[in-house]
Amino acid sequence: MGKKRLYVDFHVLQTVPPSCVNRDDTGSPKTAIYGGTTRARVSSQAWKHAMREMFREEFAELYSEEESTLKIPLTGKRTKKVPQLLEQEIQAMAPDKDAKSLAKKVLKYLDFSIEKSRTEENRDELKALVLFSYDQIKKMAELAIEECKDKDIYRKELKAKPSLDMALFGRMVAAEPSLNYDAAAQVAHSISTHKVQNEYDYFTAVDDCASENKAGAGHLDTVEYNSSTLYRYATINVLELASYIGVEETPIAVRVFAEAFVRSMPTGKQNTFANRTLPDAVYVTIRKDQPVNLCGAFEQAVLPGVEGGHVLPSKERLVTYAKEIYEAYTGKPVQSFVVGTGMEQLADKMPLQQLLDTLERYIADDLSGNGVE
Repeated sequence: MGKKRLYVDFHVLQTVPPSCVNRDDTGSPKTAIYGGTTRARVSSQAWKHAMREMFREEFAELYSEEESTLKIPLTGKRTKKVPQLLEQEIQAMAPDKDAKSLAKKVLKYLDFSIEKSRTEENRDELKALVLFSYDQIKKMAELAIEECKDKDIYRKELKAKPSLDMALFGRMVAAEPSLNYDAAAQVAHSISTHKVQNEYDYFTAVDDCASENKAGAGHLDTVEYNSSTLYRYATINVLELASYIGVEETPIAVRVFAEAFVRSMPTGKQNTFANRTLPDAVYVTIRKDQPVNLCGAFEQAVLPGVEGGHVLPSKERLVTYAKEIYEAYTGKPVQSFVVGTGMEQLADKMPLQQLLDTLERYIADDLSGNGVE
């Protein structure tokens, strides 16, 4: 009997107007060569950061001290300032203890390298960013107050009780690989379905207090931008996620991920371009074989349709390619859902909230009978 698998794949087509959503080191919109042509690109890191911010801002009510749907926090803190966080927690629990000294001992037991902060005088910080959940920080503080000296106990507790973003996106601790979490979700770099060419906006600003006889602008500059119809893809290994956070929590966690992936938007230059859009179409599949990224649909750059625009021909290309892949390799997914028009050949369309309800219910029903502990 083969190993049980359960994946949820998300395929999104989304048009973004003139914008600079994600910049490279020169300030230009990120691009990639795909199929021999230049495409607009938004990095997976940028979109995952936007998703984490949405977890924090819009789903906070799911996890609260008073009444919660989720038993785990949605987000942790990725920071070098772990010594300060530990000090604060120890001080709150045991005001009579030397919090700074105890915090240093915890980090020594964990073999984390410490250096002086370059921005804050006389403050210690880690040499590298590390992601911690609040529950993990709290447990470290408790062990420090109890004067625990067993390194294995510290490591065990630092591996327990991850935040949702840690379970989904992973954690790498170079100093101690045993503390790593493999990501249960993967997010691809978004690319445009068509060829793009970056453009430049030349702009000026007027000095409101300039004398009447002084002509010209007080400031001038340029900003680079492009516009595109993006193909976005992500996948969740549901059983791996369940092994991290438990079967009971996983269905709502998948729902939170789904909504955040569909509705979030990186914030680069948003005040300049007001580029916040929602997808043109969303295609979600449940698979029990393997994840399938359908970016091959756009290896040959999409050309504008008869009436102009890239959205309609991109939808048609995605539908055709998906059907070809299913026929040649994988067969149809176990379940499929579509939001938006133009892809009804792949699944019945429904509003986003209905898709989220249906997805959460399916995951709950499947996990309840698959033996995952």
